[in-house]
Amino acid sequence: MVVSIQSIVQFLILAGESESEDEVKHHLETLLLAYGFRFYGLRLHQRPHHESVESAVMSRWPEGWSELYAARKYVLIDPTIRTLSTAQRPFRWMDAVIALRSDPQRARMDRMMQEAGRVGLHDGYVFPVHGRNGLLGSMTIGGDALDLSPAEVALFQSAARLGFWRVMEIRGEANALEQSAQVDTQLTRREMEVIKLLADGLTSHEIAKELTISNHTVDWYINGLQEKLKARNRQHVVALAFRLGLVA
Repeated sequence: MVVSIQSIVQFLILAGESESEDEVKHHLETLLLAYGFRFYGLRLHQRPHHESVESAVMSRWPEGWSELYAARKYVLIDPTIRTLSTAQRPFRWMDAVIALRSDPQRARMDRMMQEAGRVGLHDGYVFPVHGRNGLLGSMTIGGDALDLSPAEVALFQSAARLGFWRVMEIRGEANALEQSAQVDTQLTRREMEVIKLLADGLTSHEIAKELTISNHTVDWYINGLQEKLKARNRQHVVALAFRLGLVA
């Protein structure tokens, strides 16, 4: 354990002195290799009305996983994404799955985790990065099911924050990101009902049946939500809803 903790401390020193993103990436991957985590993603969670909700700063995932994840639209039900939207502290993947054991989309979550396991993503940890206006980024690490001590989790949280902010400083985006304001989005009770069911993965027809309204009315509400949130489509509506903490 001492050797591993020394690896985190070394990363904190080297990453803080890095002059380029490639240097930060090299030091981060060296740290993760020392621990046995084969895969990771350091992400920037964009301002709500930005053209994308989040983007990878640097990552390494199993071959084909990102494409499968997008094709299955797992972002809509990913338990780690849903937990991250309100998380104030680091958490383990499987803890997020367990916390949502009664969720209507549990079957899809289980299928996602089974497919993830087949490509080597058995378990991992997520470390949120917050600024004065809320969630700004995150670091996810995973692979085999490895246990971190509380001290290691705390140090990895520091590593996530330092790596994230060092990259933002190198890009010249740190000040603007820190000062970005959250959007005050007001939704009606019915809009909240629709967006919650949409986030649960229901179709327009299923939402209409649940709320006892017509499909046309459901689509009207969804179009209104897209306009309010400046979203491109219903998937973007759901992603923004999680980002803004409108659903959890």
